[in-house]
Amino acid sequence: MDEPVKKTENEWRKALTPEEYRVIRQKETEKAFSGQYLHDQDKGMYRCRACGAELFASDTKFDSGTGWPSFTEPVSRKNVELKDDFSHVMHRTEVLCKRCGAHLGHVFDDGPRELNGRPASGKRFCINSVSLKLDKQKE
Repeated sequence: MDEPVKKTENEWRKALTPEEYRVIRQKETEKAFSGQYLHDQDKGMYRCRACGAELFASDTKFDSGTGWPSFTEPVSRKNVELKDDFSHVMHRTEVLCKRCGAHLGHVFDDGPRELNGRPASGKRFCINSVSLKLDKQKE
């Protein structure tokens, strides 16, 4: 993993669109079924929109029916941080980019145990599209 990315909130505001800033820095959630990667089936690597860190491989993506892109596991647990989240009067586990602290989404224990004929984690990393940038695999 590359060196941590540290910016002031003003620098983040300048680097991100208003929607990206609200989700990535203020931990809001994009509207369900609205994200650009929800139905995307391109192959490649999903990276952090804020810093470019590798987060999720496209072959771990699945349709959870929840309205957000979902993945069974990150490319490396070293690239994400999991943190207790007690907002909205419930307990969830927040997923953050380890490199820059970007809010990505949440992880739940209701994911598939098998994906594409291979064993899967049983986790559902429910991630905001606006927090991601897909580097498409070259054909």
